[in-house]
Amino acid sequence: MKIIPVACLEDNYAYLIVDESTKAAAAVDPVEPEKVLAAASEVGAYIDCVLTTHHHWDHAGGNEKMRLLVPGIKVYGGSMDNVKGCTDQVENGTKLSIGKEIDILCLHTPCHTKGHISYYVTSKEEEDPAVFTGDTLFIAGCGRFFEGTAEQMYQSLCVTLGSLPKSTRVYCGHEYTVKSLQFMLTVEPENEKMKQKLEWAQKQREANQPTVPSTIGDELEINTFMRVDLPEIQAKFGAKSAVEALRTVRNIKDTWKGGVYSRAML
Repeated sequence: MKIIPVACLEDNYAYLIVDESTKAAAAVDPVEPEKVLAAASEVGAYIDCVLTTHHHWDHAGGNEKMRLLVPGIKVYGGSMDNVKGCTDQVENGTKLSIGKEIDILCLHTPCHTKGHISYYVTSKEEEDPAVFTGDTLFIAGCGRFFEGTAEQMYQSLCVTLGSLPKSTRVYCGHEYTVKSLQFMLTVEPENEKMKQKLEWAQKQREANQPTVPSTIGDELEINTFMRVDLPEIQAKFGAKSAVEALRTVRNIKDTWKGGVYSRAML
């Protein structure tokens, strides 16, 4: 299984998931179809399906063009999300495959949009699995609650994604890592793992390199949104539950202008 990030628009990522035994590939959120098809051509792969995480234009906006450029291609999208160009709807638990070696499990991860799907990908070869999380889980961040609630985001992040194997590689929809970690360090300034990750991410971006993938294990250490079950995190925000802590962190992030967090902001 080969995974190729394709930088699109200002800060989006599309991805190619290639079955190396057959050269069949899936394209995740190919908002700039020509770029994604060129990346496939470079490795001798052919794209036979599209995996759409959610309906927002910067993720689904290339689907109709992909259907024109690759006649007969299947375009998958969440059944509750009204995805542009979708030919086949998927739900939580839907199983798909790429070539002979790669299996995909569709996970409903609502909140950013009500039908958001994350794609959990495993190979028959013994290698670490991967999950394509769109705008639900970012490295050290999560998506805005446009169509859902803190309860839904808690379920999506901490239960559905948080229960995946810790070695699972996380491929998210945007390059937000540096800013996300700068924010996280305002709420967890003592977190050494965050400091190390920020230093690394800044070097990656200075070299024009991506910061994906992370891993689920890493996110449980550097992403406060996925750490809200910890009593010490809840205590920071005077929260009486994980969901309340998650809601509070999201509210602070939504209005954050680069300052340092203090309880007075609540």
